[in-house]
Amino acid sequence: QVQVAESGGDLVQAGGSLRLSCTASGLSFDDYAMGWFRQAPGKEREGVSCISRSGTNTFYPASTKGRFTISRDNAKNTLYLQMNSLKPEDTAMYYCAADSLKDDVCSIWSRSYDYWGQGTQVTVSS
Repeated sequence: QVQVAESGGDLVQAGGSLRLSCTASGLSFDDYAMGWFRQAPGKEREGVSCISRSGTNTFYPASTKGRFTISRDNAKNTLYLQMNSLKPEDTAMYYCAADSLKDDVCSIWSRSYDYWGQGTQVTVSS
């Protein structure tokens, strides 16, 4: 049974930093591209970043580029998201997801992903 679990969400002041973690079990972690997504109340789910199976390729949308860094440790089956210079508009539930892409690439198209965690709440106060 595949399980994906996020941790590290918290309440932080604007300008602060947080590091999210995601562990995955029941799958061959290095066979999956991984992604971080977020959803704020009343808004659609948004791709935050993604990373290819090997970790070689990453992608950030304009909203997070330069502030967020995604990384993975395949030996530990763990995905990370370092978030710096946080803004109130970053407030959302953050989700980790696994995508069985065949190539060493990644996507922030949420429908591409096979397995999802339950989410961890990030709240940024102004």
